[in-house]
Amino acid sequence: MISEQIINKLVELGTTVGLKILTALIIFLIGLQVAKWIKHLLETALTKKEVESTLVKFLGKILYIALISFVIIIALNQAGVAVTSIIAIFGAASLTVGLALQGSLSSLAAGISLIILRPFKIGDLIDGGGSFGIVEEIGLFNTTIKTLDNLTIIIPNDKIRNEKIINYSLKPIRRVDLVVSIGYGDDIDKAKQLVKEILNNDSRILADPAFTIHLFELADSSVNFAVRPWVKTSDYWDTYCDLTETIKKRFDEEGINIPFPQRDVHIYNHN
Repeated sequence: MISEQIINKLVELGTTVGLKILTALIIFLIGLQVAKWIKHLLETALTKKEVESTLVKFLGKILYIALISFVIIIALNQAGVAVTSIIAIFGAASLTVGLALQGSLSSLAAGISLIILRPFKIGDLIDGGGSFGIVEEIGLFNTTIKTLDNLTIIIPNDKIRNEKIINYSLKPIRRVDLVVSIGYGDDIDKAKQLVKEILNNDSRILADPAFTIHLFELADSSVNFAVRPWVKTSDYWDTYCDLTETIKKRFDEEGINIPFPQRDVHIYNHN
């Protein structure tokens, strides 16, 4: 009789526990599918808003992990597990990990900031974080830059965010700043006209904004012109180098000197 009562209690207990476990499993499986669906909705909405793909994937994963954690807690609670202590342990562990990864979390926050604010994008020529080059990758923790001599530099995002960023590719056009020098004995008007002809004959020079040529400095050994043409950003360096070479050759042909620094030395003979 006693054994029959024990068996009945065990059956009753097993049934109750089994139902709780089954319910918890159903909650978990349904929650898993709902979490995936919400993650997909978020990623689709952000992609339509043209948010950076790296940030889209990151936010999707964060949301998915948060939803799954919530579902697991509900499922464990339904199964009769005391989740209060688990939450406390998880909170303490999260705080410990957060303190240990403080530098990494700072770079992560900086990476999210760079992706959202977009001070530069992949393919831009920038000067940031103490490095100059073309952006190859914008990660959550680091940004990869390829220098003009084909070196790869990996910079922590917090270093870039905390320093000045110069983006040479952001604007569609740029001004070429040239300083052209002639000797004090050379014809100013002739030199100015020659430079003007060179600029007019270069198809890369934009008509609007118009270029300017001004005499702006009487230096120690030269008379200096400020030559300021505008070009497409993609043509900047080729135009800069070509104009420098063309002006030098044309001045040589026309007998106009490009002086170099010189100094007169007077020697006095004292008896």
